[in-house]
Amino acid sequence: MILEKVINRVAIQSEYKDFVDKYINHILTEFKDKIHSIYMCGSIPKGTATPFQSDADFTIVCVNPKDIDYERLSNIKEKILEEYPVLTKIDTTICLIDDVLSKPNEWGFWIKIICVCIYGHDVGERVPPIMASPEFILDLNRETKEEVDRVRSSLSNASDNTMKTRYIKGYSKRLIRALYSLVIEDTGVWQDDILKMKNAIVVYCEIDSALVDYLYACYLDSSNVPVEEFLGIADEVYSYFENALNAMAASRKIGEWWGE
Repeated sequence: MILEKVINRVAIQSEYKDFVDKYINHILTEFKDKIHSIYMCGSIPKGTATPFQSDADFTIVCVNPKDIDYERLSNIKEKILEEYPVLTKIDTTICLIDDVLSKPNEWGFWIKIICVCIYGHDVGERVPPIMASPEFILDLNRETKEEVDRVRSSLSNASDNTMKTRYIKGYSKRLIRALYSLVIEDTGVWQDDILKMKNAIVVYCEIDSALVDYLYACYLDSSNVPVEEFLGIADEVYSYFENALNAMAASRKIGEWWGE
């Protein structure tokens, strides 16, 4: 089954339009012709953002990531956050145009299915149709372990309660997305709604639903969640995910060996 784009059209709410325009202008002024295109995902381009609760997620596609100085990019984000307190944070991902085209089930999926172009020529249009398949699921999760290890380490070493809360929320969301990727063949659609993801996981995954409900509750409110308790649950969930992914990879290899 071919995956459809999550956001079909840009519908930015009036209270965010000036912010998005200013962010794009700052980026283009700072990095000039080094930018190929700029994308957004999440609630702001969908038109469902909630002031003082929603964040902004941008992706910059360029030819050479070394052209984008992260310190200068961070200064832009900090300056704009001071000017627009309706935002909780601004995340900006940098990727190569070559990676979008050469890794269709990874960066290609991100740009073509998850994001919507807000500046430049949409390179996602050059990515071939993406099929919900074991190959797609395995490719999509190539860096999941690295990402999970990184956020787990950050949470374990965090001493600030604000950062602990942020890491728990982000870690919960990352694990729910990973679990949801396992059932994409069953749903036939990529959801960006965490509740819908959670419900689909409960229906199609054999994992204990109490673990999924716990992650979802932490995603909604992580302010008073004990770190050690959360890490124990997160480890159990990731163990299930890793075993399921390994079983899928093994099954695919057997199928290839038999010429299926």
